[in-house]
Amino acid sequence: MQPVAQTYPQHTRAVLKLGLPLIASNLAQFAIHMTDTIMLGWYDVTALAAVTIASTMFFVLFIVGAGFGFAVTPLVAAAAEAGDTQTARRATRMAVWLSIFYGVAVSIPFIFSERIMLAIGQDPVVAAASQDYLHIAVLGMVPALIVMAFKSFLAGLEHTAIILWSTIVAALLNVVVNYLLIFGNFGAPELGLRGAAIASVLVQVATVVVLVAYILRRLPEYEIFRNALRPDPEVMARVFRLGVPIGLTSLAEGGLFAASAVMMGWIGALELAAHGIAIQLASVMFMVHIGLSQAATVRAGRALGRMDEPGLRQGGIAAIALSGAFVVFTVTLFLTVPDLLVGAFIDPDEPQRDALLRIGVTLVALAALFQAVDALQVMTLGLLRGVQDTAVPMVMAVVSYWIIGLPCSYLLAFTFGMGPVGLWLGLVVGLTVAGVLMSWRFWRGSSHIARPA
Repeated sequence: MQPVAQTYPQHTRAVLKLGLPLIASNLAQFAIHMTDTIMLGWYDVTALAAVTIASTMFFVLFIVGAGFGFAVTPLVAAAAEAGDTQTARRATRMAVWLSIFYGVAVSIPFIFSERIMLAIGQDPVVAAASQDYLHIAVLGMVPALIVMAFKSFLAGLEHTAIILWSTIVAALLNVVVNYLLIFGNFGAPELGLRGAAIASVLVQVATVVVLVAYILRRLPEYEIFRNALRPDPEVMARVFRLGVPIGLTSLAEGGLFAASAVMMGWIGALELAAHGIAIQLASVMFMVHIGLSQAATVRAGRALGRMDEPGLRQGGIAAIALSGAFVVFTVTLFLTVPDLLVGAFIDPDEPQRDALLRIGVTLVALAALFQAVDALQVMTLGLLRGVQDTAVPMVMAVVSYWIIGLPCSYLLAFTFGMGPVGLWLGLVVGLTVAGVLMSWRFWRGSSHIARPA
């Protein structure tokens, strides 16, 4: 049976219907990290610098393991289109298994986090504070990875409302616990960085509980916990083959920004704090493109399930066009009111406020440069994941970010003495190369539907 053709407006509406809740949930999820940054920025500049480098270390390890969860979305979307609930269940179960194994294994480096921070040239005070945060935050690694697997399962089935609402509740819970434990309000102990870490762990555990309850109640036909302890080597291998390249691709990009934070720390703690603010602002806008990319993954997976090559490409055009429209808005915002955006992160009474503002405003203006190419690479990456094409994009990411982008950042920042500006220009170069390569990969002439996964 031939797939029913859709018009571009129909594709656009479908992407928006699926993508808007995912965008909102990504923004709510990011609000958790944004809350930590803002509240700790108001608490102490050293705490802000410490959470910038500590959360970067956590994220780098998390994003690799999240590849197993991300692999669930295209597998479940294609299986759902074919009416195969068994494959959807098996893929999700094995993703959870792999997430647990990985989460436990990578918790070990957090024991030595202060030594690691000192070894990579961070300020001793910042390194010690980072360890205080990470020794608690590591307890949230496994729950966070499980959350990713279940959210990906729900996204593949287009149950995006629960993803949104569970994340909003988590963000609100994080604000409340942060307010109590960072500052010691309402009789709670004043724990600073450790309070923020405790809040993050509680949020991840609570989100697991909410998602499990929803799946059991609303999707009983998938019997998601049937044979939960039974090994499934065949499907585990499939999730592993898809998930590892996804995780390493994410690591290549996340690692680029982690390395940029490390190098910014070499320049100075003040520059690192300003870098953290600018990254937060750029990242919050990027959540929109990630949501649209996730929607594109689901739509591409569905097209794969029904063997619809024209629908795949037309849906890709619609998704990328929506992303491009938001790029225009973001660039305008970053170039017109950067001082207001950066100033929201800094205590008005902070003695170093003016210096932080000056550096942060410059970096935000540079962030406007890479919005278009960053959006392009994540959108085409989402489409490639939807058709289960993950290995080649991984190689492209490694080349773009680590062989081209990172050396450019170092050369411009240190060899040519451009400091923070040069470091960020190197990021622009790496993201541009990635956007071009991944676009070529998706839009080249051969059939994605016919190409083996």
